[in-house]
Amino acid sequence: MKFPNAVTVAQLADFDEVIDVRSPAEYAEDHVPGAVNCPVLDDAERAAIGTLYKQVSPFDAKKHGAALVAKNIARHIEDSFAAHGRGWRPLVYCWRGGKRSGAMAHILSEIGWHAAQLEGGYRAYRREILAQLASLPQKLRYRVVCGATGSAKSRLLQALAAAGAQVLDLEHLASHRGSVLGNLPAQPQPSQKMFDSLVWDALRKLDPHQTVYVEAESRKIGQLQVPEHLLARMRESPCVLIEAPLPERVAFLVDEYVHFLGDPRELKAKLACLTALHSKETLARWMQQVEEQRWHELVADLLANHYDPAYRRATLKNFSRLAEARVLRPSKLDPASLKRIATQLIAEAKA
Repeated sequence: MKFPNAVTVAQLADFDEVIDVRSPAEYAEDHVPGAVNCPVLDDAERAAIGTLYKQVSPFDAKKHGAALVAKNIARHIEDSFAAHGRGWRPLVYCWRGGKRSGAMAHILSEIGWHAAQLEGGYRAYRREILAQLASLPQKLRYRVVCGATGSAKSRLLQALAAAGAQVLDLEHLASHRGSVLGNLPAQPQPSQKMFDSLVWDALRKLDPHQTVYVEAESRKIGQLQVPEHLLARMRESPCVLIEAPLPERVAFLVDEYVHFLGDPRELKAKLACLTALHSKETLARWMQQVEEQRWHELVADLLANHYDPAYRRATLKNFSRLAEARVLRPSKLDPASLKRIATQLIAEAKA
């Protein structure tokens, strides 16, 4: 039976807190951005109730499950919700808007809070965001930041955001810098579903009347696929091209990837992934440079023989308006220079 106060995804912003009552494993795979996890059954309990349902009887499973749900909801009220006043408005959801979220929403409402349940639960949410990932990108105006590896494109996005511009930082959302060496230390990438949610959440908060700055990306950032309709819009949008001096790019990359320099074995393993693209002699030269810690030489070699040719091919092929790009040639890639570029781009956009 549907909870009396059932709402849709469009009403998420109307609530003070969104509560995901699914198990921690379900929550970890994907959830509404900003939602807190207050499971009414944890992973082990959910598995045990499922086994009981199949091997004993639905009645016994429901009876045992109800006792566990009641205990867990009581604990959440005491530990997480007790400080909230009468005006608190929580929105609760589970997998399909059924018994788990219904139980939590009912008890919170009986206490006197203005609780509601997400109609259709996570399944309805997932369908809705996939639909919106097809429609939202069409409503926004993009300016794509292009430039060879080491041109500080992500840092420029940060400078633009700090100066008040609208920015969509896909590499930040993907927890990856977008190349074979792009893994962030001790920071795994989210699941594809969670990445979709994060991109959707960022897009829906952008003003369609203002320019959105985004970095040129390939179809994948690490292991994650960029939503296809967003990628298509980016590829047909106006571009900004950064052309920085090679020594500046090398110095920037040595600083940016310092975590790899402290772990030569990991760096070698990453470079070995390029075996199919380069000769044995080239790979051996790179490995020797790692062994001898000739970092600036290694980076310059990688740029000249791998990154720059690959970037030129991909960017020229995929970004149709690159030839008419606004070209920027900073002599430095330090914070002050990037701030000046950001200020200049924002002023041009307003002119």
